[in-house]
Amino acid sequence: MTTHSIDFRIYYEDTDAGGIVYHARYLAFAERARTEAIRSLGMPASSLQEEYGLVFVVRDARLAYKMPLKLDDIVTVTTRLIDLRAASCRLDQLCTRGDDICAQVEVGLACVKVSDGRPARFPPLWRDLLQKLGSKG
Repeated sequence: MTTHSIDFRIYYEDTDAGGIVYHARYLAFAERARTEAIRSLGMPASSLQEEYGLVFVVRDARLAYKMPLKLDDIVTVTTRLIDLRAASCRLDQLCTRGDDICAQVEVGLACVKVSDGRPARFPPLWRDLLQKLGSKG
């Protein structure tokens, strides 16, 4: 099973007045990590739209906070595919600082047509690409 990991430093813009990472920033880190995970497999997410007229949209997200990240910390976001369907997928993303789990993000993505926002099947090339992140199916 393949996963993708990427590090981000925590900056002032990521924190509240007390130096603790603002809760919504975890979604931004997860978004960047998903984009880079796809890019690391050989395709920028933008090519899905350019070549097929399709995009990923977030259907749902669940965040579980375990311990706070703080100013100047390095957070590692590890992305793993946990479910792949015809027009959607589900990813698990762990935000860690060293050996400590700081947050877990589970996100459901749908593949939709840019033209009308309706669900669309992943093209075979993209399905194969996503499976490399650890698909069960």
